Order: sequence, then C-alpha cells, then structure tokens
Amino acid sequence: MSLIPLMIFQTFRQFSEGQSNTLSPMIVSVLANVLNILLNYAFIYGHWGFSGMGLNGAGYATLVSRCVMVILMVVFTRDMWYGLSGHFDLKVIKRLLRIGVPSGLQYVFEIGAFSMAGVMAGWISAAALAAHQIALNMVAVTYMAASGLGAAAAIRIGNQMGKKDLKNLKLAGFSCLALVAVFMFLTAIFIITARHWLIQLYIDNEAVQKIALGLLLIAAGFQISDGLQAVGLGILRGLTDVKVPAFVTFFVYWICAIPSSYLLAFHFEMGLSGIWYALSGALTLAALLHIFRFIYLANRIQF
Repeated sequence: MSLIPLMIFQTFRQFSEGQSNTLSPMIVSVLANVLNILLNYAFIYGHWGFSGMGLNGAGYATLVSRCVMVILMVVFTRDMWYGLSGHFDLKVIKRLLRIGVPSGLQYVFEIGAFSMAGVMAGWISAAALAAHQIALNMVAVTYMAASGLGAAAAIRIGNQMGKKDLKNLKLAGFSCLALVAVFMFLTAIFIITARHWLIQLYIDNEAVQKIALGLLLIAAGFQISDGLQAVGLGILRGLTDVKVPAFVTFFVYWICAIPSSYLLAFHFEMGLSGIWYALSGALTLAALLHIFRFIYLANRIQF
C-alpha cells in the first residue's frame, strides 16, 4: 500500500526538481527518514504506548512516513502549481511515456543485474552473500550522491535545450562529469582508508569481514566509473535521449556483466571477487559509452 503514496511523492518530487527546486524534496526525504526511524522504534519494539508488532511494525512505519512525505511535498510545492491547467493531453502523455518507459528500463536493467549478482553470491555461501550485501549497501550510498548530480545534469541540460544554448549545454554536461569524478575519487579514498571501520559497523563475523574487505577494494576501484555512468545517464536524459542508453544498459549488464560474472565466479573459480570484477567492468564500459554518446549528440545539435 505504501507504493501508492510513494509514487505520488515521486511525481511531486520530479516536478519540483524540474523547476530546479531540489531543496524541498531533500528536506522532505530527511524528515520522513527521521520519522520512519522513530516509528520503527515504536511499532517494532512496542514503545510509547504502542504494542510491539515486529516486522509488520516496520511496514506500518513505512506506510505512515510515506503518506507524510506526500503531505509535506504538497505543502512545500503548493506555490508552483498555481496557474497550471489540469486537463489530460494524450499527446503529452505519449511523449512522457516515450521518455519515461525507457528511462525506467535503465533502472530495471541495472538494479536487476545487481540483484542477480546477489543471487549468484548466495550460490557461493551465506558468508559471501552477507559480504556482498554489506559492500553493496556501502556503494549504494555513494551511488545515490552521484545520481543526485545526474539529476542535476538532466535538469540543467534540459533547461539549456529549452533555451537553445549549446555552449552552456556542453558546459553543464562536462561540469557535472568533472564534479562527479572528483567526488567519487574522494569516496574511493575514504572507502580504502576506512573499510575496516565501515565493515565493523555491520558485523563482527571474521569470515564475512575478510570477504567484504576484498570487495570494498574492488568497489573503490569502480567508484569513478559508477559516478560517470550515473551522470552520463542524467545528461542523456536531459537531451531526451533514452532509447539508446536503455539498450546500452541492457547490453553492458545482461549481455556482458552477468555471463562474465558467472564465468569468473564459477568456471575460473574466482568466487565473489569474480562477480564484482565483472560488475566493475560493466560500469566502466557503460560510463565510456554514455560519455561518447553525449559528445556525439552535442556535436550534432543545431538550434
């Protein structure tokens, strides 16, 4: 049930970000996360007059916090909606679907590939799966920051497209790529230097820690690639170029990465490290292809 308010929130969030207002969705998300933590504490364990509901309590906490997210976004963005018409236009809906469906598939292909990697990690051992989840959770944090720059790239590129300003369009694209490269380089340094401490936050099992330490070194190696491919997707989305990136995403993850993961992990007996090396290669290939695609399209645009 919480998917319904989540989708409504996403609609308000994307509208707000399209107006270059990224602060409001961030504030709402932070407040909702704090609320979710408090409600989890109350509903799961039975504090502050509530009865303990276990995992069901976590579900109810998510539902309530997501409903609050919708209410807050309506309050934060109410001034933006004044003067907008509310009628349906099939042509506009078709245009949205032509952009939205391939964009959604990009996420499906990428997240699906990492989920399949988790399945293969489970084939190896329970310790390997635990280490995989720990390392994946850490790189997901840095990826979220990179995807934020990707969203900024999509907004700025889209704005410059509307203004027919090719010079600043290119400047916005390359600036976002440079920013994410620097940021992800710093995260790579942090992961390398703090990996022992980070893993100890999750678990004290030495076998899992040993595997996870190796994975984090691989993860540090693909931080820049991961950031560049995330921003590259955002840049191309701002150019409304979504079909080719969707195909690229499918190709690098499902044609290249997943078969390579299986071969390296089980045929060449590299184990979980083989899976992560394959994913690292896929991220690097995706980053290169997205950047080359942007350069190609930017040089062909004529206003």
